[in-house]
Amino acid sequence: MTKDASLRAVGWAQSFPVSHGVRAGRRWTRDHLASMGWTKDAPETVDAVLLSVSELITNAHVHAHSDAQLVLTWDSHCLHVSVHDSDPLPPAQQPENLTTTSGRGLAIVDALADGWATHAQASGKTITACFVPPGAPKPQHDGPIA
Repeated sequence: MTKDASLRAVGWAQSFPVSHGVRAGRRWTRDHLASMGWTKDAPETVDAVLLSVSELITNAHVHAHSDAQLVLTWDSHCLHVSVHDSDPLPPAQQPENLTTTSGRGLAIVDALADGWATHAQASGKTITACFVPPGAPKPQHDGPIA
C-alpha cells in the first residue's frame, strides 16, 4: 500500500464488453492492485475486491444487458470500485433463497465491502463499493458511501 502522504488519489478506468468482460475485469483489477502492493500486503482484501468486481460486471452484463465501465480509485483510505452500466433502474437485492443459483451479487458485495451505494445518472447507474485494507482507518460514513 502506498505510504506517501503527499499522494491524494490515484485511479484507473476501463470498459469491459458483454462478450468477455468478467475475466478481463478481474485480471485488469488484480494487475492494478498488484501495482499498489495489495496482493502482497492485503491478500484477503484483494480477494474481496476481485469477487465484487466479478459480481458487479456480471450484473451489468446480465441484468442491464450493457457493457461495464469499471473505475478504481484509491484515496489513501478507501479503494472505490465503481461499475457503470446503461440501465437506469436501481439494482434490486433479491430475497434470500438458498435454492437459486443466481441473484446474490449485491448480497455478496454487501458482505465483502466496507460500504456501497448506487448512483443514478442520465446514462444509467453506477454502483460504487469501498474497500479498506487492513491497518487503514475505516472511513466514517453516515449512511451509504458517496
